[in-house]
Amino acid sequence: MADSDRDITGGFASILSGRVGALLLGLIITPIIVRILGSGRYGQYAFLMSVLGMAMIVVDAGIMDGMRKFVAERTEAERGYVFGFYVRVALGTGVVVAGGGVLLVETGVIAPLVGETIASFVILLAGILVVRQLFRAFRSALMGLGLERYSEPLQVGQKALFGLIGIALALLGWGITGLLVGHLVATAGMAIIGLWLLSGRMDFRQVVRRTPDRFPRNELLSFNALSVGLTLLTTSLYHVDILLLQPLAGNQATGYYRAALVVAEFVWFIPFALQMALLHSTAELWADGQHDRIEVLAGRITRYTVALTLLVALGIGVLAGAFVPLYFGDEFTAATRFVLLLLPGAVGFAVARPILAIGQGNGQLRPLVVATAVAALLNLVLNLLLITEYGPDGAAVATSVSYGSMLLFHVVAARRIGFDPLTDLRLWRILVAFAVTAPILLGVVAVLPSPLLALVVVPLTGGVIYGSVSVVVGVVRFSEVEGELGRLPAPISTVVKQAVRTLDPTA
Repeated sequence: MADSDRDITGGFASILSGRVGALLLGLIITPIIVRILGSGRYGQYAFLMSVLGMAMIVVDAGIMDGMRKFVAERTEAERGYVFGFYVRVALGTGVVVAGGGVLLVETGVIAPLVGETIASFVILLAGILVVRQLFRAFRSALMGLGLERYSEPLQVGQKALFGLIGIALALLGWGITGLLVGHLVATAGMAIIGLWLLSGRMDFRQVVRRTPDRFPRNELLSFNALSVGLTLLTTSLYHVDILLLQPLAGNQATGYYRAALVVAEFVWFIPFALQMALLHSTAELWADGQHDRIEVLAGRITRYTVALTLLVALGIGVLAGAFVPLYFGDEFTAATRFVLLLLPGAVGFAVARPILAIGQGNGQLRPLVVATAVAALLNLVLNLLLITEYGPDGAAVATSVSYGSMLLFHVVAARRIGFDPLTDLRLWRILVAFAVTAPILLGVVAVLPSPLLALVVVPLTGGVIYGSVSVVVGVVRFSEVEGELGRLPAPISTVVKQAVRTLDPTA
């Protein structure tokens, strides 16, 4: 296996581990928060998190993508300049936007728009925004250096610390304020650790020094300008519905819908890890002119993403009726319907994520921006039309259609950039594995007497059946995964290899 493959695989494994750790913590933290706040205040909290998410795009200004891409591409001597440049930009944009938010609160502009209660939290959001900006900059620098084994535990640590502090304060009666303080303290703590991890690897003096004239400032700024547009458009796809639903349908409906989004977005955790690993990893391949390798890599990753995402979506769809009320409480049973409406589009968006990252690694962002802009515009229009008529059901349909359109538009954009992500997709073979597995899982859920038992049995049964059929019909071949199986502990690797050889007639 080529070194570049090993780098991508190692980075992906670290990022995936971090995502799984954060996901598991989220699975524990979210229902506790829901039960402490109730559906109404949880709707307010979800609205605040969406506001913060949208504000982070503005202050990000393409910094995180640029830090990862250019730290990975540049020589060791130039990396300090890249780091210093981006940290200065991160601090500048963070302070300006946070200060603007505080000013709007103090002058009474925000309260008439969102209410006194929501407006009272903006100052805390401003503090979170600044420290999160620094945390993300330091974490991105570690990723650009290929140190995902350090950057990803920071994310897990931030989530864990937030859970401990935020929930403790909420239980003491601080409510939403306590949760926001938890975010602030946890993020600041992990930012300090991230800075310590970078010591000795980055020249911190470059943060306060003037960038030399030979530094390609215009190249970085051009990439940033397009990146912030791309990020703003992408993130709008999963915040616009919440931002429109809260004033149009109220806090309770927003709380139910947000709960459904949390469940539907579980399908993203593997594709998101791929997206994070691929930008800086493929940037090196693009810079070296290895277009053929990128084509093969893109085709294989798209196939794996489609296969894995369909399996996860199938499991979520089959278990939604049992999981949602068990996880969020009986009050949230209505959210089950929204989960089922959101899942088809969530699958399309999941598959689009790695394609988007490979295109970003090339640096040609205009086709990606145009593709995402069309999907974002479609999302805005459909949500405005359907929420007013159908409430959260309309939001779910509008968002699902828009999510799904991302796959179509980004395949077109990828071909414009110079690679075809659908090479060797083997779609019909994937659909055969799905068609065989789905009725079996539906039957298993129907006969099991307990939702808790279903949550244990269905994932195991689905994984074994879907995986076995996928190998038999040729979705995955032994030759493609043999090298990666060697990374497993020896006893497990031997058993898995033997099982795959038994199922795969070409092995």
